Amino acid sequence: MHWFDLSHTLRYKIRQLAKSKREAYINLHLGYENKNNKASNMHKTQQEAVYNELKDAILRGKFEPGNSVTLRGIAEMLGCSLMPVRESLRRLTAEGALELLANRRIAVPTMSAEKLQEIYYTRTCLESYAAERAMSRIDEQGLRELTEINRLHNEAIANQDVENYIYLNFEFHRKLYSYSDLNVITVMIEGLWLRIAPFMRMISDRFAEQGEITESDDKHIEILEAIHKQNSTRLKHLIQDDILDGVRIQQEMMGWPVSD
Repeated sequence: MHWFDLSHTLRYKIRQLAKSKREAYINLHLGYENKNNKASNMHKTQQEAVYNELKDAILRGKFEPGNSVTLRGIAEMLGCSLMPVRESLRRLTAEGALELLANRRIAVPTMSAEKLQEIYYTRTCLESYAAERAMSRIDEQGLRELTEINRLHNEAIANQDVENYIYLNFEFHRKLYSYSDLNVITVMIEGLWLRIAPFMRMISDRFAEQGEITESDDKHIEILEAIHKQNSTRLKHLIQDDILDGVRIQQEMMGWPVSD
């Protein structure tokens, strides 16, 4: 064999060996990255699940205004580690659903007459607009789903089920506003619900102790009728009245000035 052929063959083998080593390194590196990505994704999934469970618990009024919450207590309640709880509490504190006290403890915020009034005004503005935007996008299937949520809401009232009475009211409005495609505004609306839900639960519990959970009229039925008739002016007024009815009950129970 000519020396040139031998040199050419040797160089080819060296290149092939180098290529194999590079591929092995890349596969190893990518495999490591994939494992890291999987672990990261699993962590994010657990973190999101814990966040959603805590948010759901707040909307159901499972935490009373003024009460402290602890990392360990939440972790034990949810059966998870401290890390996703810590991140979830940080997010909920940033959203105003929880507050960081001077002693570094995290607590459910208390309510004041002024704060309630501010939340009421903000809710009526945002929610009536979201409902108006949603109205034309709600089809027959959407109306059926809203009707079913309202049926369950009325069932909770009949059963004196305070937790689901509050939660299903939020669910009815959440479903309605989901048709608006106003992603920024719907997030803001849910943030307001998180701020007020524990207070609503406290008032509803007191109301249940003194008598019964009742509603003089079913505003949700009227809302569904307005959607069916595509009456946006009527719909906006009903949304505002629905919010105001709840606020007035809370104000009366607390002995605060009642909104007009």
